[in-house]
Amino acid sequence: MARTLIVEADGGSRGNPGPAGYGAVVLDPETGEALTEAAEFIGTATNNVAEYKGLVAGLRAAHALDPQACVQVRMDSKLVVEQMSGRWQIKHPDMKPLAAEARSVFPAGQVTYEWIPRAQNKHADRLANEAMDAGKIGKQWEPGDSKAALAAVPARSAAARAADEAAESAEAADAAPSAPAAGWGAPDLGPPATFVLLRHGETALTPEKRFSGSGGTDPELSAAGRRQAEAAAAALAARGSVQAVVSSPLRRCRETAQAVAARLGLEVRIEEGLRETDFGAWEGLTFAEVRERFPEDLDAWLGSARVAPTGGGESFATVARRVAVARDKLLARYAGKTVLLVTHVTPVKTLVRLALGAPPESLFRMELSAASLSAVAYFSDGNASVRLLNDTSHLR
Repeated sequence: MARTLIVEADGGSRGNPGPAGYGAVVLDPETGEALTEAAEFIGTATNNVAEYKGLVAGLRAAHALDPQACVQVRMDSKLVVEQMSGRWQIKHPDMKPLAAEARSVFPAGQVTYEWIPRAQNKHADRLANEAMDAGKIGKQWEPGDSKAALAAVPARSAAARAADEAAESAEAADAAPSAPAAGWGAPDLGPPATFVLLRHGETALTPEKRFSGSGGTDPELSAAGRRQAEAAAAALAARGSVQAVVSSPLRRCRETAQAVAARLGLEVRIEEGLRETDFGAWEGLTFAEVRERFPEDLDAWLGSARVAPTGGGESFATVARRVAVARDKLLARYAGKTVLLVTHVTPVKTLVRLALGAPPESLFRMELSAASLSAVAYFSDGNASVRLLNDTSHLR
């Protein structure tokens, strides 16, 4: 199976147009390790041109590592992502050749594009700023440059960053009307990969609303949970579209998945990345008990996706990275197929959140019942469509 690489790229211009630079990093999706970095001061250019040059550099760096790899590009430039995905036209003459160059690095179909918030693109943004800082003092960026080493040079101001965003928004507004309407893909995208997301049936802890993650007792399904699993299996068998079954390694999911797989005549494949959050010292406790015992830790956890539960648990940001890696691996394995993923509350909500491009706090705004069904379709251009959420009609 082809290796997956993640490319994060960014570019900036202090003046737009003005002194400009780009940065790109290639990441290992399993570990998050930076495999290689690229950055360059490019003289006077616009913000968008710098972003495109960052994209090209990132793709070339990934190609040097593995020309057969499947590459997922993540950028905070909506304009570049939408144009490279084919949903928006490219009108600016400076960007057309850069887009063509980007498309020439890998064969069509090996690269997908995903927009991410600016706050999640800090590594590439830092490299772009280091390149511009180096250019300001008459040198080119080299690996190992840092803000500390170039501290005498002022970083790009918030006002300059805001000007970049305004320019990009103006160009995006100009480009978007000529493109297909949102939600309508090009006719040659082929069938999407569809993940049918089944939350496991109830355990003894579920009706008591206790934290039950991957660091606890790994409970089995209760009698009610087994009935729910059979009901879900019957509903999925009636639909008849599921071609593979993949499960979290935890017992409650494996039991739920086996009930469905037995009805469909399929085998259950285990994916470690689909396991639930490790809730650390909160495992087995109710929300009220955690509030009583760990009030400050709970407030911090509720306030930031980067805060882990007490006692060495996983933050939602950590879980999101793990789930995204599992998603990409499964998309490569099951391109164009409908796959049942039997998993937990956090992975299901995370897949939905990522498909929508919603912020981490949206996790707290979704209801997800035991044995409920959700669905997300993934297209070959990197776009995703949430098609179902928390369907429990088969349980009534």
